[in-house]
Amino acid sequence: MSGPQAESVALALTGVLVPVTSPFDPVTGDLDVVALRANLTRLLAAPLQGLVVAGTTGEAALLAPDERKAAIRAAAELVGDGRLVIAGTGAESTRETVRLSVEAAEAGADAVLVQPPAYYRSEMSDRLLALHYHAVADSSPLPVVLYQAPLAYNTLELSTPLVAQLSRHPGIVGIKDSRGKLPALGEHLDAVADGFRVLVGNGAQLYGALEMGADGGILGVANLVPAETAEMSRLHGEGRHRETGRIQERIGPLHKQIVAGLGVPGVKAALDLVGASGGMPRPPLAPVDSSSVEKIRALLRRAGTRTV
Repeated sequence: MSGPQAESVALALTGVLVPVTSPFDPVTGDLDVVALRANLTRLLAAPLQGLVVAGTTGEAALLAPDERKAAIRAAAELVGDGRLVIAGTGAESTRETVRLSVEAAEAGADAVLVQPPAYYRSEMSDRLLALHYHAVADSSPLPVVLYQAPLAYNTLELSTPLVAQLSRHPGIVGIKDSRGKLPALGEHLDAVADGFRVLVGNGAQLYGALEMGADGGILGVANLVPAETAEMSRLHGEGRHRETGRIQERIGPLHKQIVAGLGVPGVKAALDLVGASGGMPRPPLAPVDSSSVEKIRALLRRAGTRTV
């Protein structure tokens, strides 16, 4: 998608979106769509800008194709007008990325989130990555959001010159930058085209990113404190920086010690503690141990979040 329709999504790509988890049935191990819908309803009760489905927090690499489509469809059925559903569709081949993007459109998504192919990382020059992203954006029925995944994962870094080049494609509308490096985020902000949206992926850096001019965030910690993260975006937009900073101080440790420190298993354990459906991660991921659960409980309580 390009032109006016892509532009309208770009304009809406602000504020805080939440990359949702994928709850699994404790007996069958299949995606539990009922539990997923309950989680989404809880999240949408907060004034978040939208949902990201089949991302890193959603264990996308471990989902079957039919589960991915079911998760996107569930989100699209629940989200209201004016809010977005973004689907993770990045794959190792250009062909598969396009196919997944077409399926995401059919399931009701508004845009796709595409991390760079990294298996053949030594061959992934900026030239080849540009060809890949241009081919995806040219063929995708939905606008493309670049995804710079956390560098601790099996990914590669998108250089600022590459991001600047891609930002000028009409079908590539933004980037989620989860590197956790504010100076590097600032380089992107200085280099990209007007109207291209830059979102931070680190829940401990939302305030700093907004101060630098970022448009918002796609934040795993928003699964745990959806209202607070949405409130940060609103308060900052109103110029109420002291209040924004106070919320950041409260929720920063949740990102650092749960989302980043314990990963998806930690986020799922925290969801169980706040009364949502977390459940078990899908093997080979393993749940956190009992001592970690108590650490998570203490962190949530210190942040002012009620636990069960």
